[in-house]
Amino acid sequence: MKTINRKDFLKSLGLAGVTAVAAPLLIHCGSDDDDVITSSATDSSGTSTGCSVTNSETEGPFPTKTPSSLVQSNIVSDRAGVPFTITLTIQNVNASCANLPGVLVDIWHCDKDGNYSEYGGTGMQPANYTSVHFLRGRQTTDASGKVNFTSIFPGWYNGRATHIHVHVYSASGQSLLVTQIAFPEGSNSAVVLVAASTGYKGMTGYTYNASDNVFSDGTSNEMSSISGSVSGGFALTHTIKVSA
Repeated sequence: MKTINRKDFLKSLGLAGVTAVAAPLLIHCGSDDDDVITSSATDSSGTSTGCSVTNSETEGPFPTKTPSSLVQSNIVSDRAGVPFTITLTIQNVNASCANLPGVLVDIWHCDKDGNYSEYGGTGMQPANYTSVHFLRGRQTTDASGKVNFTSIFPGWYNGRATHIHVHVYSASGQSLLVTQIAFPEGSNSAVVLVAASTGYKGMTGYTYNASDNVFSDGTSNEMSSISGSVSGGFALTHTIKVSA
């Protein structure tokens, strides 16, 4: 049988990328460590989506298998990488995009080497992490519609730009939206600075948003804002709009 790699699998099926004790994070200092950046969500078309539901996307081939067992805000586990915090605000388009409290938010993303927990040992992901659950977590939005996670800056893998997966559920467990979060790109972006830091694999072979199977149709309502530095860590903020 012919072995299919992850990139070919995603292209052929149209899929795209699919305990709360943190180990010490490795903060790697390089020539760009002191570059403090603020990258904001800007679509090349300048289009504003207003109060409309954020784009729905595939869960990808690596969704969390039992999200309810991973209620945690610190999702680092044993992964090393540049420190990273994630703050998401969930809004309800049926209430004039008011912030939405009390909904469940699951996130998951790859580690610095492009690998996902709960999967592996296959042509899509040779590294076998089927028995661990790093970089996955669930939180419930607070009175301001916010959830916060502590993580490491994601790496990337063939065929995909840097991204985070998100699944939002109602308090009763009804699926409201599956989406993905895009990262700003450019010469001084967090993506480039992190890729150049020790332990990450650089930008050679990287798939940019414009060529990504998920984001190539536009990122106006999926683009995050990122601030910080390699030495101090980065912080991502993003608003996701659902119909609840």
